[in-house]
Parts: sequence; structure tokens; C-alpha cells
Amino acid sequence: MGRYPPMQRVTPRLVRFFGFGLWARFHQAWGDVFLAASNLAVSAIGTGALAIQSDVSKFQDIDRLFSVIGSKLGKIDVLFANAGIAKFAPYTASPETLFDELFATNVKGVYFTLQKAIPLLNDGASVIFNISVVASKGTENVGTYAATKAAVRSFARTAATELRSRRIRVNAVAPGPIATPIFGSSGLTVEQIEGFKTGISTLVPMRRIGSPEEVASAVVFLASDDASYITGIEPNVDGRMANL
Repeated sequence: MGRYPPMQRVTPRLVRFFGFGLWARFHQAWGDVFLAASNLAVSAIGTGALAIQSDVSKFQDIDRLFSVIGSKLGKIDVLFANAGIAKFAPYTASPETLFDELFATNVKGVYFTLQKAIPLLNDGASVIFNISVVASKGTENVGTYAATKAAVRSFARTAATELRSRRIRVNAVAPGPIATPIFGSSGLTVEQIEGFKTGISTLVPMRRIGSPEEVASAVVFLASDDASYITGIEPNVDGRMANL
């Protein structure tokens, strides 16, 4: 803000990436980007980003990830913790294996990603978690998934307090229904996915599913100095679904 044009003073060296195609937005805005994912198609990434295969549900992968980042890039200005999987089942038909799988990636993975990143974060860095509007909205059949996102929301509040002495801002972005490939790993059939998309669109006041680019815009804003006085919040990117 002020005499600085938007996003000029921040030069992020890391984007923690799982989905949404944010790497291109960050590279366009600032420069060096580091991607991590469990199933990278490196040939599709293009130039302007470093990449490493990493599964945050495995503690040793997180250690290896930040060892590589420390040796190649040194310090981190922006951390986007976006690792997550989505699988749905009602309480009466939710097995222990589903619970363990969701919490291992969505909760444990995010928690230790930040813990391992803290020594590499520059003072004044920005951290963004990816949660979901279901973290604060009772939605049928998504109880376990919603609980993981509520846990990450709590992490953001605690981290925003613990890291404030270093001027590190911690926020979370809460998407509503977004058209991403995550639907393909939800355990639903193609017909069920299309039915879900049609049904969910009727519940969104804007009457449509959001795009990855719309989430990316919110994350880029939170990462930039335009959000320098914002910490500990979770803006909804949901077409007003959670509040109407």
C-alpha cells in the first residue's frame, strides 16, 4: 500500500503447493517458486519453478523437502500450505482408515509443514493455510473432512500469535466448491460428481462453482504487502455460500 505498488516488496521463494495451479500466479507476480506434490507431472510445470515429489503424510518426506529448500533457496518469504485430500462419508459409514488417511495429510501434514518451515521463514514472511467453508458449516456426509479443516483453522490462529514477534503473518483461505481435480479422488463416481456439482451450485448464492484462479487471487493478496496489517483471519472464497 502507500507508495509501494501492489506486491512489489515481497519476493517469495516458496509456495507450498497442492492443487489450484497457484505456482503460475506466484511466478508471474514475484519470481522464484518451489512446488511440492505427491504426484508431480514435472513436464507440465514449465519454467520458473523448482519441483520436488513429497508426501506430507510421511514425516521423512517433510524433512527431506525442507532440507532441499534450505540448500537450494535458503530462506522462505511465502509459505502456502495447501496439502489436502477430500473423501466423504456419513458418520454411520465412516471407517477408521478414512479418518486416519484424512487426518494424516490434512492435519498432521500441514502442522509439521509449518513446524519444519519456521526456521527458514524470513522475518515478515507470510503463511497461508488452505481450509474450507465446511470447517464452520454443518454439511452432511463431510464430518471427518470438515474436522480436519477446522483443526487447520485453529493452527492458523495459534501460529499467528506465536509468530507475531517475528512479524510473520498467518492466515487461512476458505474456499467453497471449486472446480479442481480433487473431485476425482473423492471416491465418488463420475455421475455422482456431476450430480454433486449441479446440486451444490444451487446452494451457492452466486449460482456457480468457483474457479482455481479466484482462489489464487485471494492467496496472492494475503501473501502480498497489500495485506500487511492482516493476520489470523480466514476469508471465504465461496460465492457467499457459508454466510447466506
